Amino acid sequence: MSAPLDIILDIPPRLEAMFFDDDLQTRLRSVGIVRRVDYRVGDNDPRMSAEVVVTGWGSRRLPDHLESSDRLRFVAHSAGTIREFVPRSLIDDGVLVSQAAFGMATSVAELALVFTITLLRNLHLTTRLMEASHDWSAAASITAGPALAGSRVGVVGASRVGRAYIDLVRAAGAEVVVYDPYLDLESAARLGVTLSDLDDLLASCRVVAVHAPVTPETRHLLDRRRLSLICDGGVLVNTARSAIVDIEALTDELVTGRLSAGLDVFDEEPLPSTNRLWGLPNVILTPHVGGITRHAQHLQGLIVVEEIERLAAGRPLEFTVPSDRYDILA
Repeated sequence: MSAPLDIILDIPPRLEAMFFDDDLQTRLRSVGIVRRVDYRVGDNDPRMSAEVVVTGWGSRRLPDHLESSDRLRFVAHSAGTIREFVPRSLIDDGVLVSQAAFGMATSVAELALVFTITLLRNLHLTTRLMEASHDWSAAASITAGPALAGSRVGVVGASRVGRAYIDLVRAAGAEVVVYDPYLDLESAARLGVTLSDLDDLLASCRVVAVHAPVTPETRHLLDRRRLSLICDGGVLVNTARSAIVDIEALTDELVTGRLSAGLDVFDEEPLPSTNRLWGLPNVILTPHVGGITRHAQHLQGLIVVEEIERLAAGRPLEFTVPSDRYDILA
């Protein structure tokens, strides 16, 4: 029997309770000695002395390189984006890194679906008027929008979330077009989608859903010119990263009422009270909660524990982030 792993948890207590129920706590402690990070001990980063570090929202960024005395073998990230927490150079030094983004994919996709259907059918306007006026007839008179079934939906980025969203909207009867330079024809066929260049997608789709990671190539990918290609009455959904869209250009479009949008991510979070997006009738805002469901939280914890169990048993990991895909994995 192999020696127990030395495991450090570098996540706030509330996240530990959120991700790891009693069963997962027991499983984690069956393969290792689990302790909390203590930055008061020693002059060096205490995490580098452990074999396994569990990171997540609120963790400090790890050092750039392994030193000769460091024992770190594996970083199990309990969330999605790793770039803020784990430098690529650590992966190049041989440290294994995995992420739990898969656990949040369906939950984020579900929020994107809610935005899509609500905005297409003007349900947000109907609900607001009905609550404000208590007038059944007035609320019922709001112009009905198109159904998702039969609508043409453009997906920017066939990421894990993007693929989950594709499954949901296709199940509702939508035609799906995808822009993703990393998606080949064979993979597109398996997903049941059509590949397109970005400009054609924007010009031909009633709904545009953003599901790409932020890279130098995708930053402000949807700029003022490209946003102008979306048809009048079009819907833009962004549950991915705000930086992919030029938010000032989008806000200008939204202020005119030409487009509507469902937004879960913003350049500045929390969204300042002076931001022009507040109060626009054609916009739905949520405070970056796409991945926050009990189901997602359990899956995130389960992925972390199962990856550590695989490491302890000498089995291949399933959710590793290789160095050559560091930039394109969220």
